[in-house]
Amino acid sequence: MKNYQLWHQVKRDIEASDGRKFFREREIWWCSLGENVGGEQDGKHDRFERPVLVFRKFNKDLFWGLPLTSAQKALKFYFPIEIHGIPRSIILSQVKMMSVKRLTRRLVKIHPRIFTSVLKSFLALINQTDPLRDPRVPIGNL
Repeated sequence: MKNYQLWHQVKRDIEASDGRKFFREREIWWCSLGENVGGEQDGKHDRFERPVLVFRKFNKDLFWGLPLTSAQKALKFYFPIEIHGIPRSIILSQVKMMSVKRLTRRLVKIHPRIFTSVLKSFLALINQTDPLRDPRVPIGNL
């Protein structure tokens, strides 16, 4: 059972926080994702947290985050990765615009080669679902 009331209390605390954190692309942080809807990744525990890869930093306040899971699935939108010797997956299909205020603590910074592989996998996923690349869809009728 989802606890939206508790999440809203935590969210109010997050919004009221200072939010000043220095973060960079390629870093994985614990992040308060919250109690979400349907198949969206929820956070866990009392702060509704989950590890998130800082995928694209837009400014000091906003970034695209990719949540991680312990689930290992052979699907095109799951990118396998190991964090401190523990197998995880980056969920490429759950990219989300996030505020720096959601970040709680830094876990690790991934190697540039791994990050490049994540980026290539993300772009491949986008290109596979791009209606502009589908010859059956006439341009201008989207």
